[in-house]
Amino acid sequence: MKPLKRPVRRSILVSHVAVSVGWLGLTVCLLVLGLAAFLTDDPGMAVAATRAMKVLADWLVTPVALLSLVSGLILALGTPWGLARHRWVWVKFWLTLIATGLSVFSLRPGIDEAVARGAADIDLVIAPSVATATYLFVTAISVVKPWGPTRRGRLRRRSRETGRLPVGLG
Repeated sequence: MKPLKRPVRRSILVSHVAVSVGWLGLTVCLLVLGLAAFLTDDPGMAVAATRAMKVLADWLVTPVALLSLVSGLILALGTPWGLARHRWVWVKFWLTLIATGLSVFSLRPGIDEAVARGAADIDLVIAPSVATATYLFVTAISVVKPWGPTRRGRLRRRSRETGRLPVGLG
């Protein structure tokens, strides 16, 4: 992929950060609602909390997760960071991919099931708790950028220094 021009890169970066932080906020909301539904003795409160979770899940979870994943991929492929050149980018990509899959194929159906039952179980507390912890970790590594380059990144850096690009790294 061609490197992104500065204004395009900045626009995508702002979008990516906004959507990703929105995803973190969304999971915190789901966590609070899941706790309210699970801990209350009031059946009406449990129903209301699970229905609110369903609205958030139906309208926001899939688009926010996919936008975060796609905008992150565009940034990785269109900037010098690359997708597989730095360990933090690689870890962030895989965690985002897994979280997107779990959000779409596990969290949403779990919320639908709770709404159908009219009650929440501990799963509606655990899933958003794990998601929130994951997104906080991904946010932290995005800021700190730990661990250094991958093997591919080291080879690419070495090739730039020597002026020769290893086979397959073009």
